[in-house]
Amino acid sequence: MKITRRTVLSAAICLGLGFGIASSAYADKALVLGFSQVGAESEWRTANTASIKDAAKEAGVTLKFADAQQKQENQVKAIRSFIAQKVDVIAFSPVVESGWDTVLGEAKAAKIPVILTDRAVDSKDKSLYVTFIGSDFVEEGRRAGRWLLERAKTMPAGDINIVELQGTVGSAPAIDRKAGFAEIIAANPHLKIIRSQSGDFTRAKGKEVMEAFLKTDGKKINVLYAHNDDMAIGAIQAIEEAGLKPGKDILVISVDGVKGAFEAMMAGKLNVTVECSPLLGPQLMKVAKEVAAGETVPKRITTEEGVFPAEIAAKEFPNRKY
Repeated sequence: MKITRRTVLSAAICLGLGFGIASSAYADKALVLGFSQVGAESEWRTANTASIKDAAKEAGVTLKFADAQQKQENQVKAIRSFIAQKVDVIAFSPVVESGWDTVLGEAKAAKIPVILTDRAVDSKDKSLYVTFIGSDFVEEGRRAGRWLLERAKTMPAGDINIVELQGTVGSAPAIDRKAGFAEIIAANPHLKIIRSQSGDFTRAKGKEVMEAFLKTDGKKINVLYAHNDDMAIGAIQAIEEAGLKPGKDILVISVDGVKGAFEAMMAGKLNVTVECSPLLGPQLMKVAKEVAAGETVPKRITTEEGVFPAEIAAKEFPNRKY
C-alpha cells in the first residue's frame, strides 16, 4: 500500500491522535494552517485570536498567523503568502464581504482549501471556499430587535427614537446585524432609527460617533443599538459625559456578550447583549483536519448562542470565558 500524506492525516483523525503530538511518526506531518485575522479591534477579536492560537497548539496544528490590522489589502497579501508557502489549509475572517474572488481563485488553483470563519464573503462562486464557520449575524440583529419590540410595550406612548452604531462599513456583521434588526422593528411603526453611522467596531470610535449623535439630537434619543459591545461601552462613556444615564435615559442594546458588557449590565448601564461567541478555535481545527483529509463538511456551520438581558447578568457573569 502506498503511504500518502492524505493516508497519514486520515489515520490520525480516525485514531483521534491529533497532529504532531501522538508520536514522532506524525511530527513532520502536522497540518499547516494559514490564518489571517481581521485585527485586534475589540475584546471579542482578542478572545477569538486566543481561542484559535490555543486550539492550534492543543491540536498539534502548525499555525501561521497574520494580523490584517483591519485592512483588506493586508489580508490579500497574507493569503498570497500562505499560497506561496504551500500551507495545507487557509482560513480567514474577512475584513469586508466583497473583493475576494481573485485571491481565492488563486488559492483554488493551488488546490489549497479555504475556510471562512466568523465573517462570510459576497461571492457568486461558492466553490472558492469549502465552508463558513460562524454566527448567524442576521439572527443576532433579529434577537436585538425582538428584545426592543417587547421592551417597547412598557415604554410611554409615541415614537421611540433609535440611534445605531454600525460595525465596519462593508463587513458581514455590520450589514447583517443592521438588516436583522430593521426587519424586526418594522413591526412597530413607532420604533424609528433616526441616525445610523459606523463606529468601526472600536470603543474609541463608538464614543466619538455617539458624542456626535448627542450633540445633534440630544434628549430626542431613546435607544442606542450598537453592533458590538466595545462600541456600546464607548458610547456609554459619551452618554455619561453628556449628563445622561445610560440604561435609563437611553436604553443600550449591543451584540457580542463579552465580559465588559456583563460588567456594564451589572452597573445598570447596558440593558441587553446578544451573544456572538468568539471561541471558534476548537471547531476550526477540527474542520481543518477534516478538510485536509478530503472529508466532506457542511457548507455552513453555525455556532449556538443566546441573549443576555441585564436581569441575569450577575448570575451569568461567572460563566463567561471572554
